[in-house]
This record gives sequence, C-alpha cells and structure tokens, in this order.
Amino acid sequence: MECFGLVGLPNAGKSSLYNALTGGGALAAPYPFATKDPNIGVAKVPDSRLDALAVMSQTKKTIHAAVQVVDIGGLVEGASKGEGLGNKFLANIREVDAIVLVLRAFIDSDVTGPDDPLEHLRIVELELALADLETVDSRLKRVQKAARVDKGVAEEVAILQRAHDILNSGVPIYRSEMSAADREVLAPHFLLTNRRVLAVINVGENELDRIPELEARVRAEIAPPGASYANDVEVLGMSVQIEAEAALLEPTDRAEMLEALGLGEGALTRMVRSAYHLLGLRTFFTTGEKETRAWTFNAGAKAPECSGKIHSDLQRGFIRAEVIHWDELLEIGSWNKAKEQGKIRAEGKEYEFLDGDTVEIRFNV
Repeated sequence: MECFGLVGLPNAGKSSLYNALTGGGALAAPYPFATKDPNIGVAKVPDSRLDALAVMSQTKKTIHAAVQVVDIGGLVEGASKGEGLGNKFLANIREVDAIVLVLRAFIDSDVTGPDDPLEHLRIVELELALADLETVDSRLKRVQKAARVDKGVAEEVAILQRAHDILNSGVPIYRSEMSAADREVLAPHFLLTNRRVLAVINVGENELDRIPELEARVRAEIAPPGASYANDVEVLGMSVQIEAEAALLEPTDRAEMLEALGLGEGALTRMVRSAYHLLGLRTFFTTGEKETRAWTFNAGAKAPECSGKIHSDLQRGFIRAEVIHWDELLEIGSWNKAKEQGKIRAEGKEYEFLDGDTVEIRFNV
C-alpha cells in the first residue's frame, strides 16, 4: 500500500490530522515531541463515484480505496545535526512515498514556536535539504572515485553534482528544475526531498476566512506559477481542529456540521484525494449486488496488471477486460442494461485502465 508521511514542526497539528484521517489514537498534546515514534494507520479515500455505483447496484458491501498514513515526530531546526529527534526522525521519513508538510498558521499562546506557515516551511525544507546534502555528498565521493576506472558512471556523477549544488543552496529537490529523468536516477538514494509534496496550512477555528490568502502565500513560495515542478506540489488550507471534530461524527451529522460552516464536503476529503493523486494512484471499480469496490492502480498500468489487483489468477489467466466508464454506467442504470445496449467494451492486454473505469475481468487458469 502506498504511503504518505505527515511532517512538520512540533505542535503544528500533525497528530490531530493523523487521528482525523485514520480514526487513530495518536497523542495530540501541546508540547514538543509528544510523538516520538511514528504512528501508522490507514486512511479511507472518499469517493462519491463508488458510493453512487453502490446505490445503483443495491450492493451489500462497499469497500473504498485506502492509503497508509505515517505520523512522524516533530522536526526542529538543527534536526539534520541531531537536534530534537534528529536522525531517527529523518530515517522515518525515508520510508514514505510522499510527504505532507503540516504548516502551522494558528495563534495559540499555549503552543511554542512560530505561527507563520512560511517560517515553518523554511525550517522544514532547510532541514530536509541539509539531510539530503549529507547523503548526496557521501554518494558523490564514492561515485567520483569509481569513475576513475568506470566511465559508465559519469552520468550519475553529473546528476549527483547537480543535486549537490541545489541542496547546498538550501533548495529541496522537488523545488528544483531537475528533470524527471534525473530525479529517477536519484530515486535509489531515497532522498527526503525527491518526493511529491502536499502542504497543509493549519488555521485556527475562527480563521477560516484567511485560508485563500494563506494558500496563495504558500503556493507562491513553494510552487510559483510557471515552475516546471508545480504539478508535484499541492497546497491546501484547513482547520485541523474542525476537521478532527467532524471526523468523530456520524456521516449525516458530519455533513451537516461542515455544510453549516460553509466547508462543503470538508478539506479532509480533498486532502486524501490530493495525496492519493500525488502518489500517481488512480481508481477502477467493480460493482454488483454482493460488493462494490474501489481498486487502486498506478496511472498508466495495463489491463492484466490492474486485474492482478483483484486476484493474481486474473492476471495470470487474463483474456479480456469488459469496461465502461462509471458515469456512463450510472446513467444507463445497470451492468446488464449497458450490455444489452452494446455499451460494454472488450479490451485486451495492451489497454491502459483509466481512472473511473468500471470492469469485469474474463480469465482462464
């Protein structure tokens, strides 16, 4: 299961956000390092498409897609040199696929530290960049030595040198102009800043009207218009406290609370979807009276590989996928009607599943 990690300064709201996402019981206390070891949980990916298909099929069981969430202990200035939880903290980040930066923007005299999200961003990015600089520097020295006898590593030396120069200036890799191909070469080194990033700005309960302005400020800093890396970074403002309280309610009560506050479906739902798509994940569906289910696949995956998400036998004995997009199926009203109308397509092994495809797999083993 793909995984994203919540990263930020102490008391920025990471543990409260983790609890809201996963229903977990992480300690959320107003003092530094309440979280010393990472909390790991699973967040359901809300999907109105799935819910609509389940209603159409009068299904007995509905299963959402999910992502793993890791709540990592608070980062402090000097972590790359061992301050706070130091290297233990940084090692935990290396295990995740994408990073969610939780940036504090709420004012609370009981909570230490800055309440300017750009100051939070500066400290977090600098510490991650410095930690990566140490990793790259060590690797670069080894590869430069190897290059004396193996000319085949010259390209890696050049890419590592570019990464070194970027990180040495305090800029994270995800905010650099390094190409996707160069970043792929860096992937085996598990650099902290060579990941996609979602920045969550945590505002106070009475400061919801500040969200657009704060989002614009952070976006202008972390992903300015026209930047080649803008698609790898997303920014979302929310009151983590409100979202955490809403998450404890029954679905109907939660919807009423969020609607009364003018928050629509809530920022938590948008955040999970954003993180899901940042990880390059997409969803296809199966639906019937017994079960309607969302299945996760990587964008660009072909039919046999996607079939294997359901069961390995389907991939091994794949014959064809019978496919219709979810909204067309919903409009027709049932799978059988869609089949009668000739709307179900037969797709072979080279077909790349699309987000929102609803399928039945034909196989023989």
